[in-house]
Amino acid sequence: MRMILLGVGTAVPDADRDYTHMVWEAPDGLVLIDAGGSVYQRLLRAGVDPHDLRAIVLTHSHADHLNGLPGLLFSLKLAGYDRRLPIYGNMPTLAAAQHMLEAFELEEHQPVIEWTPVEAGEEIELEGAAYRIHTAPTVHSRPCLALRFSSNDGRALVYSADTEPCDAVRNLAHRASVLIHEATTPEPFPGHTSPYQAGEVAAAADVARLVLVHYSPRWTMSADRAMAETRAAGFTGEVEIGREFASYALPPVQKHP
Repeated sequence: MRMILLGVGTAVPDADRDYTHMVWEAPDGLVLIDAGGSVYQRLLRAGVDPHDLRAIVLTHSHADHLNGLPGLLFSLKLAGYDRRLPIYGNMPTLAAAQHMLEAFELEEHQPVIEWTPVEAGEEIELEGAAYRIHTAPTVHSRPCLALRFSSNDGRALVYSADTEPCDAVRNLAHRASVLIHEATTPEPFPGHTSPYQAGEVAAAADVARLVLVHYSPRWTMSADRAMAETRAAGFTGEVEIGREFASYALPPVQKHP
């Protein structure tokens, strides 16, 4: 099981960084996290089959996290996708997505969608999955969900979504193998996180690996400085700037002699 980054940029994309969104790949299929940009094409570039999508989770309703949804659904249907597609999110996010699709008038040119509300703190249950998805509220300008993907043996990967540092995300990330955390702004800013603050969160949560996304070398800071900031904040684990199409697998279970 692994997370593949499809985009890693801010709401103002760079030439080589699209809006932040990603896909969870597991034996039972794909779970798309947000839908920014040209999602269908990016799934293909990531080496996965869009027809393996079993669910979509929308973290919140800002345009850079939703704007690719109509195109994705249109492409899926035209390419022969014939499954019911659950879309999970909080109520305001699902309402915004529904209004957007109504404006596009896709009509029969989209899969049958199961709109499934999820409140922060609830678990997203996917039948037959070998993992669990827990949610937590973030502190952002709109209601937003952070996500923890946990294997049945306790290994975990966490995505902060858009947020300023908060206890709910720290607690969700506790002892995770990988924390994918936003790092949008050079200094503390309401609703977002700086690289220094992301380092503080990762250190407090005792995670093994920190990956910075929702990041821009123009709008945030240079990559070298961003990683140095996480170190200055006290994080001593592995740290890197997220790269598009990089993947992060749950590490193998440690076997003791």
